Amino acid sequence: MMLKKLFITAALVATCVQMNAQNAAPDYKGSSNNNPISASVFCADPTALEYNGRLYVYGSNDHQQFIKNGKKGDNGYGDIKSLVVFSTDDLVNWTFHGTIDVAKLCASWTGNPWYKGFMNSWAPSVTWRTAEDGTDEFFLYFANTSHGVGVLQANSPVGPWKSPLKESMINKDTPGVLPCNWIFDPGVMIDEDGTGWISFGGGDPNSQGSDLQPNNACLAKLKPSMTALDGKPIKIPAPYHFEASELNVIGGKYVYTYCSSWASRNDNDWNTYKQEQGINVAKPGACTMCYMVSDNPMDPASWKYKGVYGPHPGTSANNHSHLHKFHGKYYHIYHSGALLKSMKDAKAVDESCGTYRSICVNKTTVSEGTQSISAVTLDLAGVTAIKNMNPYEWQEAETMATCGGISYENFSNIKKNTRINTLGNDASENMQVKMEAGSWICQRGLDFGEKGAAKFTLRVKGTGTMGICIGRPVRPAATIEFSSAEIEEHTIELDASRFNGVKNIYFSVTSGDNIFVDAWLFTESDPDGILDVESGSLIFQKSYDLFGRSLSDTPHQGIVIEQYIDENGIKHSRKRYISHP
Repeated sequence: MMLKKLFITAALVATCVQMNAQNAAPDYKGSSNNNPISASVFCADPTALEYNGRLYVYGSNDHQQFIKNGKKGDNGYGDIKSLVVFSTDDLVNWTFHGTIDVAKLCASWTGNPWYKGFMNSWAPSVTWRTAEDGTDEFFLYFANTSHGVGVLQANSPVGPWKSPLKESMINKDTPGVLPCNWIFDPGVMIDEDGTGWISFGGGDPNSQGSDLQPNNACLAKLKPSMTALDGKPIKIPAPYHFEASELNVIGGKYVYTYCSSWASRNDNDWNTYKQEQGINVAKPGACTMCYMVSDNPMDPASWKYKGVYGPHPGTSANNHSHLHKFHGKYYHIYHSGALLKSMKDAKAVDESCGTYRSICVNKTTVSEGTQSISAVTLDLAGVTAIKNMNPYEWQEAETMATCGGISYENFSNIKKNTRINTLGNDASENMQVKMEAGSWICQRGLDFGEKGAAKFTLRVKGTGTMGICIGRPVRPAATIEFSSAEIEEHTIELDASRFNGVKNIYFSVTSGDNIFVDAWLFTESDPDGILDVESGSLIFQKSYDLFGRSLSDTPHQGIVIEQYIDENGIKHSRKRYISHP
């Protein structure tokens, strides 16, 4: 049904709720920094895929260990039993889709022998394909500690996920794996012929290895099911290999990336290696990201060492990265300890905190013809946005460039008395941003256009006041008040002259506690005052005149206030002009 609505422009009297800078929650990421991708969730060991124009990034859930440790102490990794999911279409504003509860999904794995049972979920790697029946299939591999590799399967990048196997896919009973020391850190891809490949392995030199050639870098084909190896793995002769393997196809050739070890480098050994390989490349530094190239991946002798492209991040004890091409450009996705350092410098966390990591993105340059990867410069500025954000589409509150003082209502996928977010884009159900007085979220690069925004609508639960700020989380340009026991929509009118052009917007809670923000929407100004709105099935509850008097079946002409529930069970309140009684 098309409803013709006339919005009567009223002067907006902004309640100047002044949030002083000292009252706003600290900004540990930095007002102009785009790294790390999250200012509130520790995560590491990134992998990524592109789907429908969005880049989905998955990582180890360091935050789970951080919470388990009481927000102090070292990250021992032993309590990381879930993975995190983020996505973006502009590389600046990131949507947190929640967690994948791997422990729950793999709870039925056999524990006999013990190393086949589920233990942890670290260092994921992901890929997807369109099956013969036209459905999209997603495969997510993870390190089940250093004792094996597990796999999950889904039909969307955010799940729901399932475990197609009853045990780890790769472990020490898998033919050809031993004597690999650490059977972990998978790197998966599907090549141009549709063949699946997986790399894995790491650790100190095994019984057949040396510092120069630890003999732990494994590579295997995958069967068409993508859940089993197709034959025995081979060993890639990766110099000073240690961990963090990944695979790519670039310019028709196979590219293997990995993190180098901390072992000492012997110049004589390296010079001999260079002569044998016919290369003139400097030996890699400790804990750097290296790469090799092959056009016949199952032939170990075909792999050629090309050098270092990713430096050690400095603020993190280890190094793990993913190389990804997105919208025609290459990006180095990695983790660092920059966010933890910022929090420790501000004395916001216990001084004992260590090795809680955060995912970052920096641009790199790749020559596809020669498979040459330029050295990456790591910085907190990160990458620039590849597009502006559309404020006139519903946006989830958990889509943000940075934030302060927030948390999430459902971090651990607990499904108790919840509904699926109507935006249909969560790995965790009921995902909302929890806020209180002083907390704020920021979206960068909102393009309001020349007309500007005339209205703002907030889906929220709780009682409080939120300022809509421009440029920084103080001195609101508009203020919205709300009070509701469930998620409801609240709308205010705006001065369009203030909300036009491209702006960075902060949503700052100026009063209230236990506020759960679900989503938001700006409405573009219409100089003619007429707006066509397409509506679904509406269940109208009540109508009131401007004096708050209930209007039942009595004919009425003019402005009415309608309260109704839409087809998704969301409560709304709006003004509507009725021209004919």
